[in-house]
Amino acid sequence: MIGVWALGAYLAVIILWTTLMRRNVGEAMMVGFLVAAAFNGAGALAAGWTALYDALTDEIVYATVVFVFMGYLLEKAGVMERMINLLDSLIGGRKGGSAYVSTVASAGLGSIVHNQAAIAATVGSVTIPWMERAKMDRTTAATIVAGNAGMGITFPFSASMFVLVGSSTVGPLLDVDSLIVPLIAGGLWCVLHRLVVTAILVRRSGGQATAKENRPLLLESLRRGWTTLLLFVGVALPMFLTTGLLAELLSNHTGTDVSKAVSPIFWIPVVLIALGLVLGRRQLPRSPKAWATLIGDSAPRFGVVGITVLFAFAGANALATTGLPEQLSGLLGSLDLPVWLLALVIGLIVVAVAAPLSSTATMAAVGTIGVAALIAAGVPAPTAAVAVLIFSSCEAAVPPGGAPLYVACGIAGVDPLHTFRRMLLYYALPLLGIGVLVATGLLPV
Repeated sequence: MIGVWALGAYLAVIILWTTLMRRNVGEAMMVGFLVAAAFNGAGALAAGWTALYDALTDEIVYATVVFVFMGYLLEKAGVMERMINLLDSLIGGRKGGSAYVSTVASAGLGSIVHNQAAIAATVGSVTIPWMERAKMDRTTAATIVAGNAGMGITFPFSASMFVLVGSSTVGPLLDVDSLIVPLIAGGLWCVLHRLVVTAILVRRSGGQATAKENRPLLLESLRRGWTTLLLFVGVALPMFLTTGLLAELLSNHTGTDVSKAVSPIFWIPVVLIALGLVLGRRQLPRSPKAWATLIGDSAPRFGVVGITVLFAFAGANALATTGLPEQLSGLLGSLDLPVWLLALVIGLIVVAVAAPLSSTATMAAVGTIGVAALIAAGVPAPTAAVAVLIFSSCEAAVPPGGAPLYVACGIAGVDPLHTFRRMLLYYALPLLGIGVLVATGLLPV
C-alpha cells in the first residue's frame, strides 16, 4: 500500500507546511512533490523527473498562467470596468447581485465548457472586480468563483463523464444516454447548493448593492460598454469550433480531428487577449518601454499561481507512479458496507484524491471503481455515476486545491491559503453530503 501511504504523506506535508509553518502554498506543493517522488525508492529521481517533465509539458499549466495575464490585461485596458458598469446598471441594485451573477454564470458556462479552470478564469475576470466594487472582500470573491467552478463536472458532457462511461470497469454497466437526464438533475442540486452558499457568503461578507446615485445609467453604459459583450463570443468561438456539427464538418474537411487539434482551454484566453487588445487599444501602452513596464508589473500575479499549479500537477504525476490508483481500487473492492456508509467512504476517498489530482484524473484513478462498488451494492448505475461525479467535482474545494482555485486567487490577488477553510466548509463537505444523499436515493436524480 505504498501509494496510499504516499498520498497520506503528501497531504500531511502540504497541510503542515502551510498551517503550522505558515509558508506559502507554492513552497508546500514543491515539498509535497519531493515527498511523493521519494516513495518510489531507488527510482525516485527518474520518477520525479518524468513527473515534472509531464507537468512542464501540460497545456493546463500554461493555460492557467495565460488566464491570469488575460484578467490583468483586460483590467488595464479598461474592458472590465466597462463591462462591470454595464452589469451594474442592469442588476447592481440587488444586494450581492455580482455574486449571484457569478454563480449563475458559472452554472451556465459549466454546462457548456466543463473545464473548471476555464470557468473560474472566464467568470472570475468579470465578477471578482465587480464583487470588490460591491464591498465584498477579495478572499470571499475568490472563494465564490473557485467553488462555483466545480459545476462544470456535474453537467453532461464533461471529460470526467467520458472517462467514466468509457472505462472497461463501468462502460459495460452504464449506457451514456441513460446518464444524461440524471446528471442534469444532479447538476441542478449542485446549483441550488451554490446559490445557498452564495447567499450565506454575501451576508457574512457585508456585500452591498450599488447605491442608486453611484449606479451608471443604463443607456450610457450600453453606449460605452456594449462592445465588451464580444468577450462572450470569444469564449464561445473555440467551443463551437471543437464541438457539435461544426467540429465534424471541419474535421471532415481538414482530415484532422479538430476537437483534439484545437484546445479550448488554451485558445479561450488567447482569443480574449486579442479582443482585449482591440477593445482597450486607447488605454493600452503605445511604446515598447511602456509595454515592458505593464508586463513587468503583471509578474507578481504569476509567482505563487504558476509555481503552485506546476508542482500540483507534478505531485499528482509522482503519486500515480507509486501505484496509488491500483491500490485504491483494491481497497474499494474489498469493502462490504451498507449503501450509505459505502457511499460515504467512497466519497471521502474520491474527495481526498481530488485534492492533489484534477477531477478527470480522480475519476480515472478511483472514480470508476467507486461507481462499480456502488452498483454492486444495489445502487442504479446512473445514480451511482452521478454521485461519484459530484464527489469528483471537489477539485478546487479541498486543500491544497486544483487549478481553478489558483486562477481565482490570482485574479483576486489573494493568498490561496486564506481560502482553504471556507472552501472545505462551504463546498467540499456539503458536496460530499449531496453525493451520499444522491447515492442513497434521498435526493432523486
